Amino acid sequence: MADVIMPQMGESIFEGTITKWLKKPGDKIERDEPLFEISTDKVDAEIPSPSAGVLKEIKVNEGQTVPIQTVVAVIDADGSAAAAAPSAPAPAKAEAPKPAPSPAASPAPAPAQAAPRAAAAAPAPPQRPNGDKIRSSPLVRRIARENNVDLATLSGTGAGGRISKHDILAAVQSGGAATGGSRPAAAAAPARAASAPPPAAGGAAASAVLETAVPREKMYFGQYEVQPMSVMRQRIAEHMVLSKRVSPHVYSVDEVNVSGIAALRSKLKDKFEQSAGTKLTFMPFFVCAAVEGLRAFPTVNSSVDGTNIVLHKECNVGIAVALDWGLIVPVIKNAEEKNFLGIARALNDLAERARAKKLKPEEVAESTFSITNPGVFGGLFGLPVINQPNVAILGLGTIEKRPVVVDDAIAIRSMVYLTLSYDHRVVDGAVAHQFMGKVKHTLENWTESIL
Repeated sequence: MADVIMPQMGESIFEGTITKWLKKPGDKIERDEPLFEISTDKVDAEIPSPSAGVLKEIKVNEGQTVPIQTVVAVIDADGSAAAAAPSAPAPAKAEAPKPAPSPAASPAPAPAQAAPRAAAAAPAPPQRPNGDKIRSSPLVRRIARENNVDLATLSGTGAGGRISKHDILAAVQSGGAATGGSRPAAAAAPARAASAPPPAAGGAAASAVLETAVPREKMYFGQYEVQPMSVMRQRIAEHMVLSKRVSPHVYSVDEVNVSGIAALRSKLKDKFEQSAGTKLTFMPFFVCAAVEGLRAFPTVNSSVDGTNIVLHKECNVGIAVALDWGLIVPVIKNAEEKNFLGIARALNDLAERARAKKLKPEEVAESTFSITNPGVFGGLFGLPVINQPNVAILGLGTIEKRPVVVDDAIAIRSMVYLTLSYDHRVVDGAVAHQFMGKVKHTLENWTESIL
């Protein structure tokens, strides 16, 4: 017999939700053949079978969330035992929605992303009054911070006394102990709002907003169909609420003449695909132009840590990818070090693996800036929501021919609207428009070789 366990998909991930079983008890399965799909705080993924044989038993049903290393199924490696019916696991505790990975209400990605590299050393782990270390995950500590709960007052029900997400959510729901004992909640709220939470923050407060935005008795009327939110949809919803609550959004819109790169792409796309082995789309042009803007105006390539602004040296560009089941934001790391061909290959590779659920958690983490493209679906332009903990996101509208004035004459040109959503705590309008001006100049005066 071989046990199938819930894998750990990243250092900060301590649990996963089984979203779909790809095999049923009694089915034969080969080693490394996809067995089930999971959803975590970072990414959705297909999990391969650890051995060949017959799936004997499923121990964790679809929709259940369990800690890593939990046995979720049993495989009869000899293939001789009769498959048992799936056991009926104990009712799962109510799960609070998890945050989204995607930035925008427009086609964008949504796995959530990891917090930026901190400029200063991370704070020491919390301890109990007797000096014992409090065992908890980063997600639990974030929820405790946001809801002013002192972890030292909680008893963990996890392995080795670890405080689990169930423990902290129960404490939040029951009113929890305030950090520091006498600190009033009203005074704590502004302090919590001042710090931009990482993209995967749990936030029970956001869940409450989602659940109580419309009185339940007014939701259902006439003929209707009720569909439960998928795990990813819950994360997207919560992530969007958190972002709007944390970042004061301001928007700048500019119009760009992309006739030059449209003609260049039309002329070289076949040759590019033959020589580079990948398709030539418009997106690499926009990523390259955005990187030029980020290098010229590093404030746009930053994040907020309390009262500090973290200016990132790397340009890690998150690209929103629309999936049939939600949104995810894979990240092109160190985009400033890549040429046009390198960015084009990275874009196509990440998008293909995102749709095939082959991304790794680290590939949707540590973005410093994001781009979303509602224009691919015909949108004139959009006002995307910032992908925390970024301070800005660039939205691309559809590219279409429009009449414009050129040298006092009306001409037909390929035009596109670009929208920058930015966090006004960090980015001022002057900087935003200078950044957009740099992006526009790069696109309208393209000089980089694409082959």
